[in-house]
Amino acid sequence: MTRQSSLARLLPMLTMLIAASAAVAAAPVPTYTLDAAKSTLEFGFVQAGAKNKGKFPKFTVNFGFADDNLAASKLEVTINIPTLDTDDKERDDTLRGADLFDAAKFPQAHFTATQITKTAAGGYEAAGTFALRDVTRPQRVSFILRAATEQGRGVIYMTGKTLVKRLDFGVGQGDWKSTEWIDNEVNITFNLRLLPAS
Repeated sequence: MTRQSSLARLLPMLTMLIAASAAVAAAPVPTYTLDAAKSTLEFGFVQAGAKNKGKFPKFTVNFGFADDNLAASKLEVTINIPTLDTDDKERDDTLRGADLFDAAKFPQAHFTATQITKTAAGGYEAAGTFALRDVTRPQRVSFILRAATEQGRGVIYMTGKTLVKRLDFGVGQGDWKSTEWIDNEVNITFNLRLLPAS
């Protein structure tokens, strides 16, 4: 058998493999939406040397996920900044003010993942961008997933965290640029219940 004839026989097989791979990559992944009543998004910060925490009661999540097709998986989170709550009205008003979150001018923050990968510990990492105030920066979010069947349908529980440096996003103008009273690092944690999209 000549080299040319061998190649001629292999080409159809290679074409089929490439087409099959492309079909898998293009296949849509299951999508999930947030069960807001059973989900939390919280932030922890240090104020005057003491640990404090708050929450964002209103946020949305759009999650498309297939463990065997991470390239097509996606994660998008939109946070409603004015709803922030630290159980202290005076502090909440200050945080919403122009020198910190400036919630009136920038009412939403967005995280958009451009890549989701598995980690050595068995979890996942979403790499993308986080937009807060008028600043957009790269951001990585680590999370773990737990699948469950409840009342005959599959749901996903997602828990995770990320670290945000507030001054990188301009959350701290004027006197609040100093870290004397509020540390620069803010820990974001979340516990989500995700339902299959209808």
